[in-house]
Amino acid sequence: MNKNVLALAYLGDSIYEVYIRKYLIDQGIEKVNILQKEATNYVSAKSQCKYLTQLMEENFFTEEELNVIYRARNHKGSRHPKNTDIITYKYSTGFEALIGYLYLENNVSRIEEIIRKIIGD
Repeated sequence: MNKNVLALAYLGDSIYEVYIRKYLIDQGIEKVNILQKEATNYVSAKSQCKYLTQLMEENFFTEEELNVIYRARNHKGSRHPKNTDIITYKYSTGFEALIGYLYLENNVSRIEEIIRKIIGD
């Protein structure tokens, strides 16, 4: 698949957030302000960068998955949120693009495997 990596990241961001929100609700958290605070521990650019680099160090990803990550991470562009440095932003974009790619490939089981690895289940 040769989709635009920023479009993949756009989709992956929302898919990943749904998984994390469901996980937190399943943990019994019901107050929205607490849900939001806890979700940030998983969905912020800094957190996504941290999880991605940990999984990369463990050689967790396939070559195909790494290609998606690298394509997104190396995408030309210097825009990023004010509260995040460019390197962190690019890694989080790579993570989100991978989730979007796996979703479009109907590889939900691999998304769930990644999520389980992140949340420690």
